[in-house]
Amino acid sequence: MRIVFEIGPLSTWFYHALISESLPAVCIEARHAQKILNETLNKTDANDADGLAQLAEAGFYKAVRVKSFDAMLTRTLVSARNQLLDVSTKLSNQIRGLMKTFGLIVPAGKGAAFHGNVRELLDGRDSLARIILPLLEAWRDIRKRAANLDRQLRAVAQLAKLGFHAELQPLEQAA
Repeated sequence: MRIVFEIGPLSTWFYHALISESLPAVCIEARHAQKILNETLNKTDANDADGLAQLAEAGFYKAVRVKSFDAMLTRTLVSARNQLLDVSTKLSNQIRGLMKTFGLIVPAGKGAAFHGNVRELLDGRDSLARIILPLLEAWRDIRKRAANLDRQLRAVAQLAKLGFHAELQPLEQAA
């Protein structure tokens, strides 16, 4: 006896929950299963479940390796960090574009240089500063949070390099 289910967004959680209860769980390739399940005349969840049971009984499935929660945490950390970096880049480009409309060209620069250049260009332009400064502060806060995730990622990578298991730390509040 075994529990067979298709790979999907909840499959990592589902697989590990079943395994922790000592249940024989097998996660199978969704495309492989779909080829078989699409042959049914009346496509319903109940018929899909019956089809999966028949695949399991016949042993006609392709099992996939389910990643550990630690691997998924690391993958989530990388994804979250990349998302924050993308948002940071979009915000800085938006700030540059908005300021260009008023003839203010932000010189090339990243990080503190970008922040200083924007603030310098806004000096004495209170109306525009009231619009741009909230974007600049959001940009700065996102960069701080991305840096925090970057530090966590470096720590995980360093521990993995040394052969140790790394427990991810919660995101600290930006100062």
